[in-house]
Amino acid sequence: MKKKISENLIHDGSEKGAVTEMTYGGLLREAEQYLEWCGIEENRTDAWYLFSDCFSMDRASYFLRAASAVPEEETEAAVRFRNLLEQRGSRIPLQQILGVQEFMGLEFAVNGDVLIPRQDTEVLVEEILKDLIPERKQDGAGDLAVLDLCTGSGCIGISLARYLAAYFTEGAGPSLQVVLSDISEKALRVAGENIRRLQCASWCSTVRSDLFEVFGQAGRLPARFDVIVSNPPYIPSGVIGTLAPEVKDHEPRLALDGEADGLAFYRRIAAQAPDHLNPGGRLYVEIGWDQGEPVKKLFEAAQFAEVAVIRDLAGNDRVVKGRICHV
Repeated sequence: MKKKISENLIHDGSEKGAVTEMTYGGLLREAEQYLEWCGIEENRTDAWYLFSDCFSMDRASYFLRAASAVPEEETEAAVRFRNLLEQRGSRIPLQQILGVQEFMGLEFAVNGDVLIPRQDTEVLVEEILKDLIPERKQDGAGDLAVLDLCTGSGCIGISLARYLAAYFTEGAGPSLQVVLSDISEKALRVAGENIRRLQCASWCSTVRSDLFEVFGQAGRLPARFDVIVSNPPYIPSGVIGTLAPEVKDHEPRLALDGEADGLAFYRRIAAQAPDHLNPGGRLYVEIGWDQGEPVKKLFEAAQFAEVAVIRDLAGNDRVVKGRICHV
């Protein structure tokens, strides 16, 4: 049976539903306890983010006002706080409730149509930047075309555009082009919103495609790229039901399900990417912690050279990369 938030949070003794004489500190403590009861591991952190969003209060302001009673003019904010707490208590992800998630130091819009950007994926972006930036600093570096497959929110491709743009100039000279591709129209709408909010329209565009399906058709889109990057669905179908409710019930299955063994998309990407890479072009993919060796073998079978498995900060396999050397 779902636990209700304590009625101490909101008092309905007047037509306006005035807030009780509870302090801001008391309100936050009640929220933490409620989320803990609901099984939210990061209950204190999540309660704070919701509190801060509703009351527009940073930590310094909170410490100054924690012992103060919540005034009647904050009733609307308190009601909203209660509503958001109930959403989080029902295991809707915090990022979907707030509508944003930070990634690579940038704030991305998110909703239930896209995978929430995760810190682990920053390893993928950082590895690409580590390889590319020294090359861009060299004299004579030319145009750069990047394809972000299964883009979702666009966090990978947009982050690359933002951090690589400094090495390109508008107008004459080498150009930067980043194409964000996804099979989901809903996901592409989110990616498009993030292109606008992060001011990347000069470099980024979106296209609907089932992996490489539309690339090179009728000259509308580039057939080949210098970099292809993807964080594809890689969770085995049978494992999805064991994931946390925030993931299995609220993130799009289309972005999670890697079919029976979790490797279905890697097989397709590794086999088809060589036909869409320029000579010397690179392929980078995010992987699950136990997928490093099988994905490495897929890259090698597709004739990629310099294949490497990169670990994340926790020491888990996180990225596989390789270079194509065809002419």
